[in-house]
Amino acid sequence: MSQPSSSLAKTAIHSVHERLGAKLVPFAGYEMPVQYPLGVLKEHLHTRAEAGLFDVSHMGQIRLTGEGIAEALEALVPVDIIDLPIGQQRYALLTNGKGGVLDDLMITHCADHYILVVNAACKDSDIAYLRASLPASVHLEELKNKALFALQGPKARDVLSRFCPEAGELVFMQTASMTVAGIQCFVSCSGYTGEDGYEISVDNKDAEDLVDKLLEHKEVEPIGLGARDSLRLEAGLCLYGNDLDEQTTPIEASLLWAISKARRPQGARPGGYPGADIIGRQIESGTPKKRLMFKTSGRAPVREGAIVVNSDGEKVGVVCSGGFGPTVGGPVMMAYVDIAYTDKDTPLFALVRNKSLALERVSGSLLPSRYYRG
Repeated sequence: MSQPSSSLAKTAIHSVHERLGAKLVPFAGYEMPVQYPLGVLKEHLHTRAEAGLFDVSHMGQIRLTGEGIAEALEALVPVDIIDLPIGQQRYALLTNGKGGVLDDLMITHCADHYILVVNAACKDSDIAYLRASLPASVHLEELKNKALFALQGPKARDVLSRFCPEAGELVFMQTASMTVAGIQCFVSCSGYTGEDGYEISVDNKDAEDLVDKLLEHKEVEPIGLGARDSLRLEAGLCLYGNDLDEQTTPIEASLLWAISKARRPQGARPGGYPGADIIGRQIESGTPKKRLMFKTSGRAPVREGAIVVNSDGEKVGVVCSGGFGPTVGGPVMMAYVDIAYTDKDTPLFALVRNKSLALERVSGSLLPSRYYRG
């Protein structure tokens, strides 16, 4: 049963969503726009062609101040934080003692503090875990007074540069404080669509003004959670709770790239984070299963939970995320598959409504990433 809207939290631009005719749904304790009158398909294609504006204020923003922050974070994530330059952001994973993933997050090194952005559904548990795990020398503040927006797509850089020329100089995973349309913002060159673009943190009091000014540009359309999901799926990006969870390791999830070389078994600072022994063994010896990307012909989407079988009809995997990919014009999915069946030439099939659909293996993503690297 869905929560009544009166019990759901609302972001700082809830009235804007209503004004724009958004279809609002419960999501992670918030009332969020799943789509606007343009519709999910057109919102998706618009983001790929021009620029989409997403309200992601439901996510958690956290500031860490104090002494020994980098060392304290390295005790919790398999990422190189000690050598993370000022003004740089890094994708990270909070792991547990079994090597599973508690959440995935972004960590930014600012001049005298660090900023963390965590998933909406996990933010309360993440904050409790961080408070219990970080030393007394590190102070944690949840930035409840901040909204967060993503401006994504091939025209996003042009649009933001009109307000703020220095935004155009940021490359992928760089961050900076800057004034956008007269409003003080913290901007990162990052996103969750596979496209070039930005995530913009701003005071709640200025959020509606900023959004209205961005939407004045003809290239920019508001985009809901529906298209956000299909965009990230085509780009091969994981969704926590579907593709990542506490029982699945980063290596099983095909996220070796998210384990910094310095933190791997032969690195400069190996291990030292929860589950490091298990993850280290998997790096060197392999895993029982792997997350793979697939597409299939036809129009019928292959949804989460669909069974993957081999040519003998034996179950060898399960779909963790699936749907229709508007850019590629067909069904796309991710699945965890037993390691013996992960060779790209091994025939695999998804069971959908008692039919067996042949799967085509895709390497990493269905489209080349367009992150701007200078």
